[in-house]
Order: sequence, then C-alpha cells, then structure tokens
Amino acid sequence: MAQSALDFIVPKTNATRSRYVSGARPSFGHFVEDFLDGNIDIKGDFEEFIKLRNDYFDYTLTNHHIKFLITRLIPEVVIHSKSQDERIVREHYDRGNDFFAAFLGPRMVYTSGFFLDPKTESLEVAQDRKMMMVCNKLLMEKGDRHLDIGCGWGTLVAYAAKYYGTDGTGVTIAQEGHDWGMQQIKDFGVSDTARILRKDYRDIPKGEKWRRISCLEMGEHVGIRKFKGFIKMIYDMLDEDGTFYLQQAGLRANPGIFKKGQHWQDLVWGLFMGERIFSGADASTPLAFLVESLQQANFEVVHLENVGIHYSHTIHHWYYNWMRNEEYILSKYGMRWFRLWQLFLRWSVEIGAKGGSTCWSITSHKNLDQNDRNKFVGKNSGLRIDLTNPPSFDRPYTGVWADLYGMKS
Repeated sequence: MAQSALDFIVPKTNATRSRYVSGARPSFGHFVEDFLDGNIDIKGDFEEFIKLRNDYFDYTLTNHHIKFLITRLIPEVVIHSKSQDERIVREHYDRGNDFFAAFLGPRMVYTSGFFLDPKTESLEVAQDRKMMMVCNKLLMEKGDRHLDIGCGWGTLVAYAAKYYGTDGTGVTIAQEGHDWGMQQIKDFGVSDTARILRKDYRDIPKGEKWRRISCLEMGEHVGIRKFKGFIKMIYDMLDEDGTFYLQQAGLRANPGIFKKGQHWQDLVWGLFMGERIFSGADASTPLAFLVESLQQANFEVVHLENVGIHYSHTIHHWYYNWMRNEEYILSKYGMRWFRLWQLFLRWSVEIGAKGGSTCWSITSHKNLDQNDRNKFVGKNSGLRIDLTNPPSFDRPYTGVWADLYGMKS
C-alpha cells in the first residue's frame, strides 16, 4: 500500500488527533501552525513527507492567513518607510551569522548558485561559478567602480575585487552582514579596493557614478510601490556606458494563483514566506513587471535568464546543511526556529522545482544611441562564457565554521 503524508504525522493534542485522520483534507496552513507549535511531530523521512503533501492536504486559506494579510502584509506593502524596512531587515539578517552559516555554507551567499551538473557539483563550486557569471554578465574590467546594493555578507564585492580588479562597494542594512563582509574583504587581501557600508539604499550618496551595479534579490525588499523609483535611482547612478545586473525572485504569471486549484499552493506558500521568512519582501513579481520597470527607466534589456531551477538545487544543499546542524540549532535557537527553517527550505525546493516561484537574472544597460552594442557580441560579451572551472573562493575559517563544518584555519 502506497504511503500517505498522514502516515508521517504524529498528533500530540486532542485537536490534532481529530484533524489528522484518514479521509480528511486539512489545510496545509493548519499543518504549518501545528508543526511549528510542536502540536505534531513528523516521523521518518521529512523529505518524503513533503513530496507526498499534495495527496493529503489542500491549500484552503485559514483565519491565520486572513489576519496576516490584513494586519501585516497590506500595511507593509503600503508603507515601506526607512524605519520599517530597517526593523524588518535587521530582525531577519541580524539574527546571527551562525544561524545563516548553518545552512548557507562557507560562501555565505544568500542567493542561488549556478550548476552545470547538480548531481555531482558541490554548493561551493556552484556559488563560485555564480559569482563568476555575474561578473562576466556585468562585463567587469579592472578599475571599474562596482556598487552591490543589498550585498549580504559581501561575497560578490570581495570576489569581484579579487578576481576582476574592481573597486567595489557593498551596501547593506544588516550589521552582522557588514561585519562579516569587512572581515572577508580583509582575509582576501582586497581592503584597498573593497568595502561594505551599513546604510539604507536611499542613503547612497546622490551624484556618485558607478560603471557596474548589481542587485541580487534585494529589490524584493524595496516593495512593489517603490520599485520603479528604485530602478530610476539606479539608472541615475549608472555611468552612460555602464551595465546593471538585477536578480529577483519572481512568481509565475498565472491568474490561477487566485483560484483554488493547481496553483493555489503558490499563494499559500507566498503568504508563509511573507509572514515567517521574508517580511516586507513584496516585490516578488511576474517577469513583465520587472521588464516594464527597467524599460520605463530607459534601460535596454540585453540578456534575461530564468535561474529558478538552479535555486531549487541550491536550496536543497541548504536543507542538507541545516539538517546536519540540527543539534547546534536546537541548542542555540530552539525547536521552533529549527522546524521553521526545515519546513521553509524543503518546501521551497519543491516550489522552485515545480515553477511556483522562480528567479530572474536580467542584464541591462542604458538605452542610448551612442552606446556600443557590439560589446555584447562574441566571446567577450560576458553573457555566456566557459564557466566550467570558476576560481575557488576558499579561505581559512575559525569560530562558527570550526563548530558547524569542522573547518580549521
């Protein structure tokens, strides 16, 4: 007899014993609450349970979803003030570098890698290749002024400075990311040509010009209401012959997300992400919105790539890292945080693999008559070159890495 998701569920309260019974179709939203609250356990293979979820659960919205929509999501979408954004971002990213190290791995890159063979390649190789690919798409050259908006832990800034000779500046609100990034820059010997600034993107000095600008999944936090103004701000900061790389999480352009059916799960997953993982990151949109925003600011899109499946493979590696570090997370952060990220990561692997969420990689430049478009032709275009052997970005690690991954200086 084939297994059901029900076979994995161990109810621990009278309410959950009556909810999880054969023949029922409970909402996955109720499962999320019960699992995080510790009112049920999952026995056996959690991955297999997630794979079987759709045969048992439905995705009916719960009262909890409606409350979140009214009391938090709508106000966050409307406001997006500097104080709100800083509070939300720092609540997430300043939780602790050890928390993020427990799943991101040594590169501390909170975005998708780029795989040539997901069955055999390590996460680290895929992340090194991703940094190389972004630098090539930006057509980076020695001496270029590079601005990375929402730089996370500074890996791209340090990588570009070390291997492409750029003069790089990363911007982040998070103090933990700033501190890690500055140490990483020092360790790679590029302190003279790279730095991390802890500030809001709106505080980047006006009037400065940059030849290469990158923004990898920070635009979601800008918000839909302010996104087009954000893109116009980037246009004004970019040199006339510069290039801009935007990477942004996105949704499928299917009105079925608002109809109960095959894609109803996308909405429930999106509400889960907005409430529990990335509060305020409401500018995850279908592709058309991103391209329209670029074109309205007078950008010309020269290369566009869907890297969603690479994200799915990346998050799968993150999931395995997280599960290997279960004991550490439970002792430091407790069961609820461990279970939340266990669910977020493994559910997201499936969502990404099935197209419920994706990720857009967009290279553009100013749409000016005088720009030489021949730079995007041939082997030097940077849009696709040999990515088989990216330079390794390994370095000695101490502290949390010795604890989590056995890495010694």
